This record gives sequence, C-alpha cells and structure tokens, in this order.
Amino acid sequence: MEQPAEAPQAAPRRISQERQRLTGLPLYFQGYLSVRRSQCQEFRLFWTELRGTMLFFYDDKKAPTYSHKLDISALTSVTSIYPNENDSAQFILMLLNEKLEVKADNCEHGKEWKGFILTVTKLSVPLDESLSLEQLTRIHEVLDKEKKRRVMLTDCSSTTQNKESLSSKDYSSTVTAMPACFYAVSRKEAIEMLENNPLCGNLILRPGSDSKNYAITVRQMLDAPCIKHYRVTSRERSYIIELERQVTVRSLQDVISYFVIQTHGNLKPFIMQTCNEALQKDHSSESKTRVKS
Repeated sequence: MEQPAEAPQAAPRRISQERQRLTGLPLYFQGYLSVRRSQCQEFRLFWTELRGTMLFFYDDKKAPTYSHKLDISALTSVTSIYPNENDSAQFILMLLNEKLEVKADNCEHGKEWKGFILTVTKLSVPLDESLSLEQLTRIHEVLDKEKKRRVMLTDCSSTTQNKESLSSKDYSSTVTAMPACFYAVSRKEAIEMLENNPLCGNLILRPGSDSKNYAITVRQMLDAPCIKHYRVTSRERSYIIELERQVTVRSLQDVISYFVIQTHGNLKPFIMQTCNEALQKDHSSESKTRVKS
C-alpha cells in the first residue's frame, strides 16, 4: 500500500522561514524579474523579493539564500522604457550611484512592481498608476507597515544616540557603556534565565566563550520554544554580528538595536530589574487588595 505524499507546502514554508531568518526584513512583494545592471549587457532572470527598501535576488524561486541584494532607499526615479505601449513591463530604477533596468513578465506585474517600489521608497502611493482596487488595497497595507517600521527604526536609533551621549560623559566606566541586557553569564546560564523569566524579555548579551568577544542568546516562541546564539566580534571601533552576511555596527547598543529592529520588536532586551519591579508592584497591589477585603 502506497504511503500518502507529504504536503507540498512544507518545502516553501521552510524556504520562507530561512529567508526571513537571514534578512529579518518584512516581505512586501515578490516575483520573477529580469535585471540588467549598469555594467552588464544582458538581462538575467531572478526570483526577486522586495523586503523593506531592499531588493533581494535569488537564482531560483526555491533558493534559501539570495545571490545578491540592492538597497533602493535612495531611489530618485522610476521610468518606463516604453510608456505608450499597453504591454510595457520594462522600466529603469535610477539610484544615486547606479541605474538598474528591470523587466517583468507582463504589464500587470510591471505595474505592481513599480507601485510597490515607489510606495516603500517615497512613503506614498503613486497616483499615476492604473492599478486595480485589489492592488491598491495591498499597496496601502504595505505603506502602513513600512511607516510603522520606519517609526520603530527612528525610535530605536534615537534611544541609542541618547544612551551613547550619556555614556560618553564617563569613558572610564565600562558598566555605563554596556546595554542593560548584558549579563556576565555562561551560555547555559543565559538559557536558564530566559526560560525561567519569560516576562523579562527574550534577548541577552553575554561574554563570548573566548572571554574577549560577545554573544547574543535569544529565545523565541515559534512552533515551539527556540533558542539561538549569535557571535559578536569586537574590533577596534566596531562590532561584527556574525550572521551569514556579516553586519558591522558601531556599538554594543547598536548590536541590540539591530536585533530589535530586524525582528520588528519580537526580540526584546532581557532586563531582570524592570521585570522584578513589575512583579513587586503586582504583589504590592495584591496585598493591598487582600487587606481591604
């Protein structure tokens, strides 16, 4: 007797989760695009994702990792190459330092790509696109998400700058320069802290195993509790987050901000003191209620 086939959704789901883990940016639109960069003579077909204000190019629709990416936040214009033709799906993205020529497989996809790209880079829905009501609804949803992402990015950046400004008054104290979620604990101890105190946060900065660098330990609730560790290497004036594609930031606070921003707030710094204060207030309120009763 033949065994039933596995659900075909499993592989695409794993691919989607892997891509999300690598980039952290929200997925707004995706599809095939033929791309020709300034230095190239021929178009090349990529499965393309628009995440935030980044374009990620994959060699294949099922590839778990991207071959390259392009920041389009500094987009200056989007120009159709054949604006008078109904089936035109070819246009040029003009950036500050590069020109990118792209082709969608049909006119509808071309209009969508232009609409989504203009919306996330200009933070407004283009008025000159003949988009359907359904397409406009999706674009407005993406606009709301991108605005919220920008606000979170700005707030986190402002908090980092304020903390760095305060800590700059006393360079001799390494404690003031440390994020509040830093604890001098081992990997095992960090895991136990996160498991036993879920209300305090889910991200801990700790010393690395070599005692010279640092590590991030996080605990997320996916299908089940998931513990992950990330190495943070200290350089003379920067810190490198050791992901598949390395990320370089200026301070340890920027390391924390990166994880918070890239996960849209799903990762929160673990702060035991704040958690304990909240618990003490709860116990105090309970005690008062019992006395009154």
